[in-house]
Amino acid sequence: MVIAKKKFGQNFLKDGTVLTKIIQAMPHNERKLIEIGPGLGDLTQELLRVKPVVAYEVDEDLCVYLRKKFSKEIDEGKLTLVHTDVLEVFTKGSLLNEPYDLVANLPYYIATTIILDALDDPYCHTIEVMIQKEVAEKFAAIPKTKEFTSLAILAQSIGVAKILFDVGPECFDPQPKVVSSVLKIDKQKMFVKGSMEGLFESKEQLQAFKKYLRNSFQNPRKTWLKNITSEFNKETVCGIMQNLELPITIRPHELSVLSHHLLFKTLRSNDARKQHTRDEH
Repeated sequence: MVIAKKKFGQNFLKDGTVLTKIIQAMPHNERKLIEIGPGLGDLTQELLRVKPVVAYEVDEDLCVYLRKKFSKEIDEGKLTLVHTDVLEVFTKGSLLNEPYDLVANLPYYIATTIILDALDDPYCHTIEVMIQKEVAEKFAAIPKTKEFTSLAILAQSIGVAKILFDVGPECFDPQPKVVSSVLKIDKQKMFVKGSMEGLFESKEQLQAFKKYLRNSFQNPRKTWLKNITSEFNKETVCGIMQNLELPITIRPHELSVLSHHLLFKTLRSNDARKQHTRDEH
């Protein structure tokens, strides 16, 4: 008998209806499937009915269990079970060196990090994951709502994010203390050959945009101007806002995804011009 381990945030999905709805929402294509945290293999079993799966599992005890449960599928090459920490794999590159879709019931404590890594992974085309509802709402949020933060901007910069349905605690064993949601992020066709980095000229510029977002949302209750002037010159920022006809009282969550990109690029170009002027002198 396999016991769920708190240190790995394990809550095993047991509801067959939920499993069916996850499978029905999957994209229909020839791409490979990746699952993170297969647990007891209930979702894995359903995924294997559709196509081959590469599953990443960090828990050695579960790997022993899964190797026995799916010995036939592993021998036939339908299931590839990888015993490793998926976050370490992401730091080195992609989870798979060919196009894939991610379908998984993610551990709550690393769900956000995994989704952000998958957004950055040029081989990942679609993300369909079960996570804590509160987190799912942040990725799928629309501007002018309190849930709209940097997570929504990063996801919606390259794709369409939406919550498919909610899943109650009673669908798991052991039961979590929160409601879950199945979140789906479809990367748009113009970005499927790349990732977040494809929006920018370099990795450095992508990191600069993420830093811009951290500054913009460092205190959501304050105005965007107040937040961003911790990094940029206030007079320059006010001038840009005036040119773009943005009120100085606007808050970060009231700006659209496009507006944030425009502000970032304008700030960077202004900043670069100031540096160029200093260099000339």
